[in-house]
Amino acid sequence: MPETARLSPGDAAPDFTLTDDTGAEVSLSALRGRKVIVYFYPAAMTPGCTKQACDFTDSLESLEAAGYEVLGISPDKPEKLAKFREKDALTIRLLSDADKSVMTAYGAFGEKLLYGKVVQGVIRSTFVVDEDGKVEKAQYNVKATGHVAKLRRDLALD
Repeated sequence: MPETARLSPGDAAPDFTLTDDTGAEVSLSALRGRKVIVYFYPAAMTPGCTKQACDFTDSLESLEAAGYEVLGISPDKPEKLAKFREKDALTIRLLSDADKSVMTAYGAFGEKLLYGKVVQGVIRSTFVVDEDGKVEKAQYNVKATGHVAKLRRDLALD
């Protein structure tokens, strides 16, 4: 499988419409005029992904106050995302990218190292999209733990 192209600041963020954990459709283009944090994670209800989703949930109020919307995207089906939300009292929007087309468009799916082996998978990544739909920040291979705190510092929110 060819390496997917990575996005850089200033690139147009690929638009998408995905289904969330309630069955509603969410489009990036419908959020124009707001800043959007789009983050990709491998799997709901795994330790690292749970930690990251809980950190975003804990920061959501202050992120929203600063004008940010948060969208968490994984290949999980909406039903599993609904269980994830319920189990961990998540307040961020969780979107299903079952065919991984959005991840691929963002360069967040491809070869990665897992326990020393090269595998195809979701590359934990975070993008900040500005009000005009342009990539403001593109961060690949982020760590699940401590990432939200680092992102808040990068966005000068702390």
